[in-house]
Amino acid sequence: MDPLTNTFKRRLAGPDVLYGLFVGLADPVAAEIAAGAGFDWVMIDAEHGPNDIRTLLVQLQATAAYPVATIVRPPNHDPATIKRILDLGAQTLIVPMVSSADEAEALVAAVRYPPRGVRGVGTALARAARWNRIPDYLERADEEICLIAQIESSGGLENLAAIAAVDGVDALFVGPSDLAASLGHLGNPGHPEVQDAVVGALTTITAAGRPAGVYASTGEAATTYVGNGARFVAVGIDAALLATATRDLARTFRTDSG
Repeated sequence: MDPLTNTFKRRLAGPDVLYGLFVGLADPVAAEIAAGAGFDWVMIDAEHGPNDIRTLLVQLQATAAYPVATIVRPPNHDPATIKRILDLGAQTLIVPMVSSADEAEALVAAVRYPPRGVRGVGTALARAARWNRIPDYLERADEEICLIAQIESSGGLENLAAIAAVDGVDALFVGPSDLAASLGHLGNPGHPEVQDAVVGALTTITAAGRPAGVYASTGEAATTYVGNGARFVAVGIDAALLATATRDLARTFRTDSG
């Protein structure tokens, strides 16, 4: 397989719904376990997970051997941080808290080399370019990046159509938890107003001709979202799965022992 080909970006253009898992434990073994589970994609979370450049690197290395797309969520919109993540070899980014077309345009510039953008050139040190062993990396890199804008605020909803229209935004991802907080329902993403907003956002994104993604906390929610146009769906978080499974196991034995 050509190391530059972004298979996830190509699959977004196809008919399949792609299911994924958020990976936030900041550990290469945990990331490798998730990568081998059978999901279409995993997302290494540097926004909420305790990740830095070094932990992102070892997790990208750990997942590389598996037929799964590895996405990274950077902590913010900082072009220098995004540059370093791309140089590590990440090709698909879900960038949090995108609230305007101007922000989206700045992110497009951050993931592209001049003259189309502002990404700095450092391929001699970049795993993405295999340390200059990919001779046409600079010519092809821009087109293989998949930039996903995460919509998770009332401002993002208001500007959704404009964000979706920005050239270089490949897809949009709806985050119900922060959206709930922004709409006045902190901790209650299942509130009817929030759910209506999520479904409305998915419909708007799809109508704009962009692939729509979303986090679904239940199977029922996932079914609803897919029915309303979601093309890629996160269905779990590694830390939450571990927390739930260990708690339930402990409760089982403590109950059995009286």
